[in-house]
Amino acid sequence: MFENQVLAERFEASRPHLQAVAYRMLGSLHEADDAVQESWLRLNRSDVSGVDNLRGWLTTVVARVCLDMLRSRKSRREEPLPAHEPELSAIHAEGLDPEQEAVLADSVGLALLVVLDNLAPAERVAFVLHDMFDLSFDEISSIVRRSPTAARQLASRARRRVRGAAVPDTDGSRQREIVDAFLAAARGGNFAALLAVLDPEIVARADAAAVQWSAAQRAAGTPKLAPAVRGAAAVAQTFSGTAQAAQLALVNGAPGLVWAPGGRPRAAMRFTIVHGKIVEIDLIADPEHIRQLDLVIGQR
Repeated sequence: MFENQVLAERFEASRPHLQAVAYRMLGSLHEADDAVQESWLRLNRSDVSGVDNLRGWLTTVVARVCLDMLRSRKSRREEPLPAHEPELSAIHAEGLDPEQEAVLADSVGLALLVVLDNLAPAERVAFVLHDMFDLSFDEISSIVRRSPTAARQLASRARRRVRGAAVPDTDGSRQREIVDAFLAAARGGNFAALLAVLDPEIVARADAAAVQWSAAQRAAGTPKLAPAVRGAAAVAQTFSGTAQAAQLALVNGAPGLVWAPGGRPRAAMRFTIVHGKIVEIDLIADPEHIRQLDLVIGQR
């Protein structure tokens, strides 16, 4: 009993570090908490009497759990709307101290999390562990199951992609201007004005519930959606003359749109904006996903 108590105390002492590692790898406070909890379960099932560096052992376990979660997430990317979105502190993970949650959120900007989310799982793990937590490539190699040289190459490739990535705009007022312009152009059926705010390679995605909802609500001026629409002309055609019932809102802290008949959110639209152009639109109507969003309706 005493040994179990000591082990639990040592684990709790390492928890902030483990949560920081998992958050940077996963970009989600909820998933990070799940990964840390899984490391506790594995610790309880393991004989660590011969482990000199328990924090290092736990870091390896959390990293492997995160790698598995990233690979699982990647395998689901054929879904029209990705199941994952980077989080800051808008959604509070149960069991996380609010002050610690704020520290985690402040230490990694949303823009960087979006860029990291585009890396291959092994690249992300190698980059985070080496560049953010200073683990050696000998240590990382055992986690990603590659040679130290291959682990170094993974981190180097990830570093180049991070440096060269188009980082989403974070200026809230500029984002609001673009969302305002999109909404006005959509409502007014102004095709040229829509093209002016859309990136030529834009992708608009809708989850299955949004596709069904849009078909049922067509008479109410909602867009007729497909699971994915690519290109500025096609996206402008999709949204031209629609969004009559949409309301401006903050969606997870960023300007977006919400359909909320009777005050009950039914669908939400998120925008990714780079260099003043909308590069991605995600329309969400899945009830569980809607409940997880932090929505503030009527914000300008």
